[in-house]
Amino acid sequence: MGHGRGRKHFSRADAGPPPGSTEIVRLIRQIWPYLLEFKGHLAIAIALLIAAKVATVTIPIALKVIVDSLDKTQHQVIAIPVLFIVFYGLLRFGSVFFAEARDAVFSRISERAMRRILLKVFGHLHKLDLDFHLSRQTGGISRDIERGGNSFGFLMRMLVFNIVPTLVEIGLVASILLVQFNLSYALIVVALVVIYIAFTIRTTEWRTRFIRDANEKDSQATTRAIDSLLNYETVKYFNNEHFEASQYDRNLANWESARLNSRLTLLALNSGQALIISAGVVWMMWMAATDLVAGQMTIGDLVMINAYILQLFVPLNFLGFVYREVRRSLTDLENMFGLLDKTPKVLDAPGASELQVSAGRIEFRNVDFHYQAERPILQDVSFTVEPGQKVAIVGSSGSGKTTLARLLFRFYDVTGGSIEIDGQPIDEVTQQSLRQAIGVVPQDTVLFNDTIYANVAYGRPGASDEDVRKAISLAHLDQFIASLPEGTDTIVGERGLKVSGGEKQRIAIARVLLKRSPILLFDEATSALDSHSEKAILRAINEVAQNHTSLVIAHRLSTIVDADQIIMLDRGRLVEKGNHRELLALDGFYTRAWQLQQSEQESH
Repeated sequence: MGHGRGRKHFSRADAGPPPGSTEIVRLIRQIWPYLLEFKGHLAIAIALLIAAKVATVTIPIALKVIVDSLDKTQHQVIAIPVLFIVFYGLLRFGSVFFAEARDAVFSRISERAMRRILLKVFGHLHKLDLDFHLSRQTGGISRDIERGGNSFGFLMRMLVFNIVPTLVEIGLVASILLVQFNLSYALIVVALVVIYIAFTIRTTEWRTRFIRDANEKDSQATTRAIDSLLNYETVKYFNNEHFEASQYDRNLANWESARLNSRLTLLALNSGQALIISAGVVWMMWMAATDLVAGQMTIGDLVMINAYILQLFVPLNFLGFVYREVRRSLTDLENMFGLLDKTPKVLDAPGASELQVSAGRIEFRNVDFHYQAERPILQDVSFTVEPGQKVAIVGSSGSGKTTLARLLFRFYDVTGGSIEIDGQPIDEVTQQSLRQAIGVVPQDTVLFNDTIYANVAYGRPGASDEDVRKAISLAHLDQFIASLPEGTDTIVGERGLKVSGGEKQRIAIARVLLKRSPILLFDEATSALDSHSEKAILRAINEVAQNHTSLVIAHRLSTIVDADQIIMLDRGRLVEKGNHRELLALDGFYTRAWQLQQSEQESH
């Protein structure tokens, strides 16, 4: 899509070729188990389906009897035609009623199945590694899930209750014409259906690429719009509203062009289908009129044939629509199931045990890490955080500080060495138990667009009201909350934009307190704050860190002078370690960084 300079081009998984027969079979196999979950509902729905089809194919026969009765008994009492007229009305009502009842019964299956598959995709996305989520495009993925969910429900209904029943109805009509008249009528019906289906499949395959292109352009436009709105402040900072609008309009123009191509191909498809059906109708009516003139059939027969032709027209037309939609739905569904096919890079080891934290001792042993082998991020890093200690990790930007935190939380696995907690390698315990043991206060706390209370309670869903309010008090949020008209029920806004940075960090601290984790990780938790807020938050952090093993990643050295141990990183290597006084005495990396920051502070 037409992004600005520096923006990454978004390429979708669905830009490849359409799914082949193997993929279609695989997708159908994934759908089928959900159908069998409610076997009773399925049996009732099938029974109603059969009843609807029997009523539908009987309607022209009843119509024939009515016409022939009126033709042959013009001077007799018309009790029999009246009964058949009533019967004809009941059949028409029955065909609609049974079909609607079938759909109502089956909706229990389809809607539950849609709920299950969407929940499965949602859960799987949360299991994927941090690397996937850092490179994802939220707008594109949300559209994949939305379209995939809708397509899943559509396919459930179409495959079971429309495609097969339509083919069955065509077969029944052909059989009735064969028995009632002669082979020619049945052959015309079969030929008409074969030509129609062949044309529909061939043309739909041709236009699939136009549909996929339109979908891709749609997702690109949506992704761009969401990206721009999420970065609303940045757009305003640089007065780029016009630029964003022009970029969005460019994407919409691409989408408009793709949609026009799709519409033109639809015109060709619908026109071709109408031509085939019209030719079949003319052919059969000509034969029937000829037989009627020759005395080989009655007016009722002619009416019945005409009724069957019109009756076939609807399912044939519908079959073309269904095939187009099924083809497109399979493409959409493939994209959604493609998300399920993505394998997390970080997995629990087979038979992984629960992490047992007795003291909270953390040990990094000769840790190496890289994203690409030719570009190491960490090299041979070793240090220990003793139980109850506060250890700070410092270094210049890009030295690997945050990477150490992510490795401890197991967002990534080390590429060399190991990390242990109380002697247990973290890659041998479950991720759930590991992450439960670590409370994190990040640099940029992102809050849910909910109340302050709900954001704090998120630290431990199900916690009592007393525990939540105690965490709020320990994080010194009471005074701030008391100043708000709605108190803890105050909505913080999307990403917490309605509260200041200091309040956001206090909410993050309260959330971590509620989590009750024995190990605490502060990832540059005060770097985005002003000096007044920073001092207040530091006091809160120091209070929280008591009796906990704490790892503090810091940029400003003045915030960690009280640390039991300071780890100095430079270009991914541990170059110095010790407390503040010991490192100053070394007159090395730490001393130079300290002096630089002190001089910068004095100059301000």
